[in-house]
Parts: sequence; structure tokens; C-alpha cells
Amino acid sequence: MPDDVKRDVIEPEGKAPKTSGEPIPQDELDRITDAIITNLKSVYDPEIPVDIYELGLIYKVDLNDDRHADIDMTLTAPGCPVAGEMPEWVETAVMKVDGVESVKVNLTFDPPWDMSRMSDEARLALNML
Repeated sequence: MPDDVKRDVIEPEGKAPKTSGEPIPQDELDRITDAIITNLKSVYDPEIPVDIYELGLIYKVDLNDDRHADIDMTLTAPGCPVAGEMPEWVETAVMKVDGVESVKVNLTFDPPWDMSRMSDEARLALNML
């Protein structure tokens, strides 16, 4: 698999993106951000019993004023057996958030993932604390 893989933008059928470009009100942005994180925590690496957010596989989440989410993520290893599927799982999870109009997941291995990116919650779940 190449170092950087770009995924197509996912837009729900029959749902036209909002293109007002008006800033998202802070309280709504906070709600959407919290919901995105919650949904990312529902996606698990099948080889590790910890969600991808706590593992530190999510490098960046940007939501623009058109409610499009750009997500940069990585895998624990470039040869991960679910490398082709996990970005789709992330797209599906984030598209379930009310207020998100489209999602694009960018898979990158720069910088490479290492265990220092794991949260204390992940370390506790893996008996590494």
C-alpha cells in the first residue's frame, strides 16, 4: 500500500451539502466535535481491543464551514490486514454525526504510529500502565 492514500469524499444520498460558508456557531461546533469523537471511539482495530481514537490512530479532524470533515489517520502498521477497510469504517462512523455533510479520510504513515500516541485509557486497557 502506498504511504499516503486519499479516499473519496462520502456524501449521503439525497443530502445536498450546505455551502453557505457561514461559520458554524461555537455551541454547535462543540456538539459536532464531541459526536465525531464519540463515533470514532466506536471503531476498533480488530487486532487490538482498544478503539482507534484512544490508540492514537487519528492524527487530525478538521470540520470546515461547509460541514465537510477531513480526517487524517494512520494504522498501527502499513501491512495492517484491515488497511483497506478501516478508512471506510471511519467514514461511516463520522457520517452518522448530525451536522456533518461529507467526509474524506486521508490515510498516512507520516509520521509512523508508535505506542507513545496511545492515551492512558488505551494503556490501561492493554495493561501497559
